[in-house]
Amino acid sequence: MKPTSLLLAATFLMTASLDASAAPATPPDAARKPHTVKAPHGAERGDEYYWLRDDKREDKAMLAYLEAENAYVDAVMAPLRPLQEKLYEEIVGRIKQDDASVPYRLRGWWYYTRFETGKDYPIHARRQGSMDAPEQLLLDVNVLAEGKGYYNVGDREISQDNRILAYAEDDVGRRQYVIRFRNLETGELYPDRIAGVSPNIVWADDNRTVFYVENDPETLLTVRVKKHVLGTPVEQDELVYEEKDDSFYMGVGRTRDDRFITIEVGSTVSSELRYTPAAQPGAFTVLAARERDVEYDADHHGGRWVIRTNDGARNFKIATAPSDATSRAQWRDWLAHDEAVFIEGFGLFDGFTVVAERSQGLERIRVIRADGSQEHVKADEPAYSMGLDVNPEPDTPWLRYSYTSMTTPATVYELNILTGERRLLKQQPVIGYDPSQYVTERVWVDARDGAKVPVSLVYRKGFRKDGSAAMLQYAYGSYGISMDPGFNGSVVSLLDRGMVYAIAHIRGGQEMGRAWYEDGKLLKKQNTFNDFVDVTDALVAQGYAAKDRVAAMGGSAGGLLMGAITNQAPEKYRVIVSQVPFVDVVTTMLDASIPLTTNEYDEWGNPENREFYDYILAYSPYDNLKPRAYPAIFVGTGLWDSQVQYWEPAKYVARLRDLNSGDLPVLFRTNMEAGHGGKSGRFRRFREIAEYYAFMLDQLGAKGPADGH
Repeated sequence: MKPTSLLLAATFLMTASLDASAAPATPPDAARKPHTVKAPHGAERGDEYYWLRDDKREDKAMLAYLEAENAYVDAVMAPLRPLQEKLYEEIVGRIKQDDASVPYRLRGWWYYTRFETGKDYPIHARRQGSMDAPEQLLLDVNVLAEGKGYYNVGDREISQDNRILAYAEDDVGRRQYVIRFRNLETGELYPDRIAGVSPNIVWADDNRTVFYVENDPETLLTVRVKKHVLGTPVEQDELVYEEKDDSFYMGVGRTRDDRFITIEVGSTVSSELRYTPAAQPGAFTVLAARERDVEYDADHHGGRWVIRTNDGARNFKIATAPSDATSRAQWRDWLAHDEAVFIEGFGLFDGFTVVAERSQGLERIRVIRADGSQEHVKADEPAYSMGLDVNPEPDTPWLRYSYTSMTTPATVYELNILTGERRLLKQQPVIGYDPSQYVTERVWVDARDGAKVPVSLVYRKGFRKDGSAAMLQYAYGSYGISMDPGFNGSVVSLLDRGMVYAIAHIRGGQEMGRAWYEDGKLLKKQNTFNDFVDVTDALVAQGYAAKDRVAAMGGSAGGLLMGAITNQAPEKYRVIVSQVPFVDVVTTMLDASIPLTTNEYDEWGNPENREFYDYILAYSPYDNLKPRAYPAIFVGTGLWDSQVQYWEPAKYVARLRDLNSGDLPVLFRTNMEAGHGGKSGRFRRFREIAEYYAFMLDQLGAKGPADGH
């Protein structure tokens, strides 16, 4: 901490020792300043830590407080540094450092990403004709990231003539990208620089024109689609489309057959797509006008639009429409709605179609041939994750798909739809890992209202279900995002210390179909929290864990889940790990100037409506803290987070400290150089994981190796 920061911190940190060379004996104590948050309907709430909000991230007192919290984490974690280092070495030691992705072919070139030993960032490259041809470097992200605390490359798009690379970069972590252009034949970096955009780029067929999405600089909402011609001033870029409804996101794309450029806009409950010829972009035609509670996404191939929609089909169905369609009246059902099968997506090929779907909480891939015959791609484990992989070209009989489970590392297969032949293209190498030494299970838990909640479990072979083990339970439970059971190399370090790892597929996700999501949002959000607690109770009752050795973890909206269960059932958890948590729901949802707020009204409810205000207030973690003994808690955030602003967890921790009558530690780590996704680089993030794993293992008494290992 800088001396100037120490002087400023002393004005409001009353109990912490702030000398970086001397460990703070007690946690920081932020100043309380009266502030009232008012709702349009007259309701008022006190927020004594509102002052910690600074949209510019420049307030010296606020920054000093965050630095003091980091110093306190350093002090508390000092005795655990050897364990933390061992965990980091274990996690990184499982990684094949000179690894590469499975190459894919696009317009005569084979594209892939590779890593070099000891380096944090990927190298993107290609070879012409075959993988035996000389390598052509696209981007060495290690070079681009030199000297930067954070760096990320988002979208990378090659012009149709294969000559020019457009890429989006972010060196702050706030998801405000800059588009740059590189000539792949000469290596020249063009002077064109388009700032303040989302990482979403589409080339037109002239190889000079790109379409991109401009963000609002304050709310970060995607608000305008613009067209840039390479070599012309950016300030002269043509406005193509502007979205006036701030509850909608937007993006640009190209159809499967490369015939159209598209603009897709969508809110939580509505969608709309526009299209224009890629060869001669002009006015965009609306495929079907938006209508509340009607969602759709579409692709074009084989002379028709193929459309996934929930129009009269809660679990979605697939329809088709002519190439010049302009309304839903022209849609014709093709794949009917099924109450037991949720359709997540599809892929179009010359001789077949593949449908990504889920049933009974598990993902499936259905292959539909041109003759109408169908079959599902097979899986061999009780709990797994399966999905479509990179399939850039439609004129092939080979379907690439990914497969993983909690014991099987990420695997890419290629299936010949004509012959049935399956080829293993790659399985993620995990050094020193033997999958035969681990067991995965799928169990079902009865929630308090009768809903049956699927749970995926993994543990080391030899585990005894005798109620003595430590367990980490993870979930998300929002936005209809499903947390499928995939391999996590970091978790192996927990399993090898005798722990059980459980993923609770709770309501608010979409694992069990659309109804599963709808039963965990808006005025049914409490189901999400109840499901998580009920899963904990059931797993403890069945002997998977000791009741005093349960840890819970979630991030972002999953951090809201962590805050809710901390308030509603603190006695059931020994330790909580909460990353970038959304914990001040009422205040944030009342403030339309905060990034993403207006997009979220149909997820959480708009608290300007008194019914939603009262419901949200009843579970909002910040508002429901009260005097009691809380579990050990580790909270992490990023100063530049654009999804959940840093001040939410900062205020939450400050108030929790005021009210906590227990003696278990509460730690708050702020990454001063990162945003929502944490640190950039493949190794840096493992430092963060090792830190909160060490904290958790210490609290659970699970620092040693598993019995017999």
